[in-house]
Amino acid sequence: MTLWVYDVFVLAALTLVYVPAALLRRLARGVPVHVRERLGFISGPRTGRCVWIHAVSVGEAIAAAPLVESVRRRFPELAIVVTTVTETGAGVVRDRYAGLAAHRFFPVDLPGAARRAVDALEPALVILMETELWPNALRALAKRRVPVMVANGRISDRSYRRYRLAGRFMRRVLEDVAVFAMQSPEDARRIIALGAEPGRVFVTGNLKNEAPPDPPGAADGWRRLLGLRAGQRSWIAGSTHRGEEAVVLAAHRAAVAECPDLALVLAPRHPERTEEVLGVVRGAGLAAVRRSELPCEREPGAVVVLDSVGELAALYSVGDVVFVGGSLVPLGGHNLLEAAIRRKPVLSGPHTHNFRDATALLEAAGAAVVVHGPEDLGRELRRLLADPALRTKMGDAGYEAVAARQGAVRETLDLATRLLGLEKGAQR
Repeated sequence: MTLWVYDVFVLAALTLVYVPAALLRRLARGVPVHVRERLGFISGPRTGRCVWIHAVSVGEAIAAAPLVESVRRRFPELAIVVTTVTETGAGVVRDRYAGLAAHRFFPVDLPGAARRAVDALEPALVILMETELWPNALRALAKRRVPVMVANGRISDRSYRRYRLAGRFMRRVLEDVAVFAMQSPEDARRIIALGAEPGRVFVTGNLKNEAPPDPPGAADGWRRLLGLRAGQRSWIAGSTHRGEEAVVLAAHRAAVAECPDLALVLAPRHPERTEEVLGVVRGAGLAAVRRSELPCEREPGAVVVLDSVGELAALYSVGDVVFVGGSLVPLGGHNLLEAAIRRKPVLSGPHTHNFRDATALLEAAGAAVVVHGPEDLGRELRRLLADPALRTKMGDAGYEAVAARQGAVRETLDLATRLLGLEKGAQR
């Protein structure tokens, strides 16, 4: 594949998929399209020379938190610009990084749009979160001699299969990346197999091991908002997908038989599914309330459905038990570390191949249990709710296992500092 063939694919995808979907979201839900910025006409005040961090959506934007804060301390003379592809990711950046970083939308990956965005942002360094590889953007940056690094890099099984199909084209794309800071030895092996020079590949660990702590009193604030009484037990089912909510609710009903005041917060991975999830809850014979409606009067035992973005990790702090979704259906799972960092025992389904290392780490530490269906989930949930000492033991084990793996932020920043030194040397 050559670059012009790739450009034809991008144009076709924009015309046939992205533009119709964006217009539909605009008409149905009022989601802005941001046409000018998507075409590289970057709006807003100029930031001057900057560190440009690209985080495609919510997960990457949240994972970037320790990096954004550390970049600000390490390079105070440079502005920080965080780009996202999604509107939900943009909301996380604006809320979490106000005063630290400016937000812009990432351009569509066509030559003109990429060139205009690079010219407008004037980056001194570009950091791509989790192996976001856009050939035209990388080419435009290479022509400007802007160093690029991949941070918190990972390559899922699915992505690896797709990248291998591109063969020689993929190797050419990887030539425009100066440093690959990968999460694990397996991720490093895969990027080298795809064509990255081994001397540019480093294993730095997972930035998600080093999420910043919740503000003091945050857990108490969430408990008050959720209307939880002192001593009332609760559990969180986070990042669930279609097909998982019914399993969670079956487990909840079984647990309520032994723990009548048990509260459940159900957080679908995609907030646009809120109405659907509310219907599933009511169809199971349970009352439901949106998180955005709280505090409010509601029926006893109402399931709280999280319909907001960027709050789930903090909400884990109030749960006695946490289930992490995307794992009972074959989607690869989601981030278990956010719960482990908050000393919570974790339940997960068997499909966790996108978070294989994190799952293995917590399982080996005795901090996570894999369940295979509603009966299994209900049984493990009841066992943990009945045994506070076991919950504490698992929670402490998870926290200690994650803490022992910290250091990714420091190593990533050290690599970034070397790249900035090279960039400044090239300027001289």
